[in-house]
Amino acid sequence: MTHERELVSPVDLCQRDGRLNPAAVGWTRRPLHTANLRGWGRTKRWEYWGIVTPRHIVGLVASSLDYAGVHSVYVLDRDSGTETKADVVVPLARGTVLPPHSGVGEVRAQGGGLAIRIAQRPDGTAISASAPGVRLEVDVPLPAGHESLGVVVPWSPTRFQYTVKDVGRPVLGTLELHGQTYEIGGPDAFAVLDHGRGRWPYSITWNWAAGAAPGRAIQLGGQWTDGTGVTENGLFVDGRLHKIGEELRWTYDRSDWLRPWRISGERVEAEFQPFHEKVARTNLGVVANETHQCFGHFSGWAKTDDGMTVSLDGLVGWAEEARNRW
Repeated sequence: MTHERELVSPVDLCQRDGRLNPAAVGWTRRPLHTANLRGWGRTKRWEYWGIVTPRHIVGLVASSLDYAGVHSVYVLDRDSGTETKADVVVPLARGTVLPPHSGVGEVRAQGGGLAIRIAQRPDGTAISASAPGVRLEVDVPLPAGHESLGVVVPWSPTRFQYTVKDVGRPVLGTLELHGQTYEIGGPDAFAVLDHGRGRWPYSITWNWAAGAAPGRAIQLGGQWTDGTGVTENGLFVDGRLHKIGEELRWTYDRSDWLRPWRISGERVEAEFQPFHEKVARTNLGVVANETHQCFGHFSGWAKTDDGMTVSLDGLVGWAEEARNRW
């Protein structure tokens, strides 16, 4: 078990010299950190939005990795299993805009026929994205009282990451896919945000799982936070965050990613059954990535802060392993 402190006041992520601000280490229920990162040197910034509907799963990435902007638009047709995707690398991340505070300002990324624009407001977020064969226009309202999980992971004074995981947001709008328009909305449609700002080690592996259903959501992480005294695990019930302060055990088969995954701890016993595997690989020698993101269904349980057991049966989402040299 970890002993993490909850932060309740705005705070800068970095000190004036660019090193980690010790006062920034902790977790939050709403975005309070300003990522005042300076210069180059393993600095990574990104916005990832995942959208789940009964028919489709959409993934959008706008990112700056110092030397390049790496952007993508992805759509899975759950009925046919067909993937539509566009991946773009923009040298020096030209034209990429990633604000220092989650939920404030505008995110922009474009290149190679792909464009992403994310307008963040106090009451929600408007997302526009286009790529060959794809056009997305959705609004992601922020319900009153809805909480997210913000965490600062401190590897060292010069290597650290701030992440906001916001799971189970309502979403409504349209997806145009290869000339056909689909309406997005209703209780079984939801959006997930991964907002990341930090200065990373060269080589890192992480696990991430997120899933939601009406009134319930789960956010779980592994490997990359091990040994730091900080975790990114949480259960959401009716929009309220119950922080899970323990390192969890992840069990899955790297030779068969579609076999069931298990994520276990004192307050979590989750099984994840994939129905589709998305694979992304790049290998440029010094820089390489391999990500296996599986979409599927959760079952099991997690416990709230007061010990109430909440069923995870019926949650839909993903579990992934990512290995990076960057």
